[in-house]
Amino acid sequence: MKLVAKNVTKDGEGDVTLVPEEPEDMWHAYNLISDGDSVRSTTIRKVQTESSTGSSTSSRVRTTLTISVESIDFDTQACMLRLKGKNIEENQFVKMNAYHTLELEMNRKFSLRKAEWDTISLERIEMACDPTKSADVAAVIMHEGLAHVCLITSSMTLVRAKIDVNIPRKRKGFVAQHEKGLQKFYDTVLQAILRHINFDIVKCILICSPGFVRDQFFEYLFQMAVKTDNKILLENKGKFMLVHSSSGFKHSLREALQDPAVINKISDTKAAGEVKALENFYTVLQCEPSKAFYGKKHIEKAIEAQAVESLLISDKLFRCQDVKLRKEYVQIIDSVRESGGEVKIFSSLHISGEQLEQLTGIAAILRFPMPELEEDSDEEA
Repeated sequence: MKLVAKNVTKDGEGDVTLVPEEPEDMWHAYNLISDGDSVRSTTIRKVQTESSTGSSTSSRVRTTLTISVESIDFDTQACMLRLKGKNIEENQFVKMNAYHTLELEMNRKFSLRKAEWDTISLERIEMACDPTKSADVAAVIMHEGLAHVCLITSSMTLVRAKIDVNIPRKRKGFVAQHEKGLQKFYDTVLQAILRHINFDIVKCILICSPGFVRDQFFEYLFQMAVKTDNKILLENKGKFMLVHSSSGFKHSLREALQDPAVINKISDTKAAGEVKALENFYTVLQCEPSKAFYGKKHIEKAIEAQAVESLLISDKLFRCQDVKLRKEYVQIIDSVRESGGEVKIFSSLHISGEQLEQLTGIAAILRFPMPELEEDSDEEA
């Protein structure tokens, strides 16, 4: 994300102008824009004009509009944001208070104005404009006939390609057909890897599967690389890592990312941070349950006692329509930081963020045991 201009007062009111440059930037924009904010960007508007003879013609014109946002739709496949709202500035083509949909997409500048920029929104801009961020881990989750090629950033697990090929069963008289189907499947996965993985950025490529599928595919991959003299694959062979997963479905990526060998391999990438933090929470919950809690009420009580060492919170909680509730979550984060605690904001589009949402979206590891919180749970039950 490129920051073009930033004008925020001490009271927190103001506007920023941004240019999304990567797919992940659209996710950051989705998290930044809330109902009631105003967004200014160029758009195409269909305009009816009437001639002196009374006949009317319609034409499409490019104009700049400012709308007060009422609804936000994020298209993850097209990496596009659709914002619907009323026009709030004079425009020769659009009447005041007329509804219009603005489409925000990559490399198109937009300005965002808020009545109050809180710490979470300002941090989101800093993170989005950090040039060091990138999709530095890729994964191919597969079983015979099915594969998902994913890019894993610090914020998202993006499925870039889904390959579904019907492979005839390996039985008497059909061995040749089985081998032919398998080769077609492997070749399709290979092409998807070359199309969607940027080897200049990616530091680690996981190939995950049950059984020996990953080994067979890896062997095929580099046989073809030698045969076609594919220098990109040959030079990056050391980045590939074979990992067990129970299936070729996206959810199986979670178990692969929790493999200690994988965590060690990707420890210097941003994608590893959330996975490691959540794994640590589950370990403490199992071994010392009075030091690990989830749910807003428990966390607030632990904060009052300045007991929170590490807070895990989903960014989904900051997209709630209730402004009062959003402010409460912002206050939780500020309080934890003030008392010297660590805060990890999980992305709801990341595989570990999906897991955290199953635990109410907020969890914490405490500095010291608070068995009284466990008792509160028993009383509530």
